[in-house]
Amino acid sequence: MKELEDRIRKDGRVLPGNILLVDSFLNQGLDARLMNQMALTWQEFYKDEPVTKIMTIEASGIALAVLTAYRFGVPALFAKKYATINLTDDRHQASVYSYTREKSYSIAVSRRLLTPDDHVLLVDDFLANGCAMAGLADLVREAGASVAGIGVAIEKSFQKGPDLLRERGLTICSLARIESLEEGRIVFGEADA
Repeated sequence: MKELEDRIRKDGRVLPGNILLVDSFLNQGLDARLMNQMALTWQEFYKDEPVTKIMTIEASGIALAVLTAYRFGVPALFAKKYATINLTDDRHQASVYSYTREKSYSIAVSRRLLTPDDHVLLVDDFLANGCAMAGLADLVREAGASVAGIGVAIEKSFQKGPDLLRERGLTICSLARIESLEEGRIVFGEADA
């Protein structure tokens, strides 16, 4: 997606450890118009899928999930990162590793919100090592539901996650594909949309 790549070039910053900071428009500050374009692009890409829910992990993916759910006309759902008092024991749960936080944590979603009848599109801001998306896919499968596909704003194709998820048979629509962040330079590959 050219508009997203242009915005990354303009406002993205490369930090040590192959971290791409896009907090001014995607993670903390939110460009609603750009994010709406992303949602429209995923809607077009997955138009033949009978999507019943859009799902992400709190917190950075929530805005993208809500806009995408609005475009599809279906509910949005996010997995909570830690078991809270609001979540009963009646939940689906998985463990994921956070690349940016360098630690593992549990994610959970109520069983009544994710059922075997659901066909779920997973969305998030980044795809790097693939653990977050794999954890979401595990939650969906544990519920007896199916994964319609994955929509990510930014894919780091030089990391193992994209290949691991594709090997699991998951379709990914990446709006910006980054091949390298070496020496502080952002090198783009060909995106899916």
